[in-house]
Amino acid sequence: MSGHSKWATIKRKKGKLDAQRGKLFSRLNKEIMIAARDSGGDPEMNPRLRTAIAAARTANMPQDNIKRAIQKGTGELPGTTFEEVSYEGYGPGGVAILIEVVTDNKNRTVAEIRSIFSKNNGNLGETGCVGWMFDKRGVIRIPTDRATEDDLMEVAIEAGAEDMQVMDDFYEVYTPFTEFESVRSAIDEKGFPIEGAEITMIPQNYVKLEDKKAEQMLRLMGHLDDHDDIQNVYANFDIDDEIIEKFSGE
Repeated sequence: MSGHSKWATIKRKKGKLDAQRGKLFSRLNKEIMIAARDSGGDPEMNPRLRTAIAAARTANMPQDNIKRAIQKGTGELPGTTFEEVSYEGYGPGGVAILIEVVTDNKNRTVAEIRSIFSKNNGNLGETGCVGWMFDKRGVIRIPTDRATEDDLMEVAIEAGAEDMQVMDDFYEVYTPFTEFESVRSAIDEKGFPIEGAEITMIPQNYVKLEDKKAEQMLRLMGHLDDHDDIQNVYANFDIDDEIIEKFSGE
């Protein structure tokens, strides 16, 4: 699961989530609005909204912001009309890239994404060119200093998790998409603090990148991640930690 985990690590090391808190809130705001728009404003009856609210609270998004986003989604307050779109393409070395977008102007957004690819040694592909290479999964993160590996694994597996990895300072519990809510609830009920929980796309295989192609790939991912309309970027790269450390220090 290198592509997913390593890109998440890069963003933490570069301090993006804190340095760009306003942008993070914007992404969370859009997700809450769309979740409420599609399935109603009651988080108890809307798993996607419940997940979005939990992510917003983890990021310390003010409760008033969350409430307004829900009301905009349900139509109680006026708001921008957003459209969800996915784009697929290739990065340096043939790395598969899957992008989830929320935009109010699809034509503008696709032109800007195409430009990012072309300027960073990649190319935007046709719909379906790489999507089949990713599986939808749940990922739940728990700080390693707040739970033992054995205790957490026992709870997670019993609730339906399929895998768990130990990262530098947290555990990542992986679940089938259909078991995400039950596993998260079980972990929460046992009192293990959840640092983050999300539905993500996990690559089925990985492309090893080194030297120049590795740095080109990381820069491409950075530019995509910085785009205001892009909610999530997934890629199947595998890059050595030494190169990641160098990139993170730039």
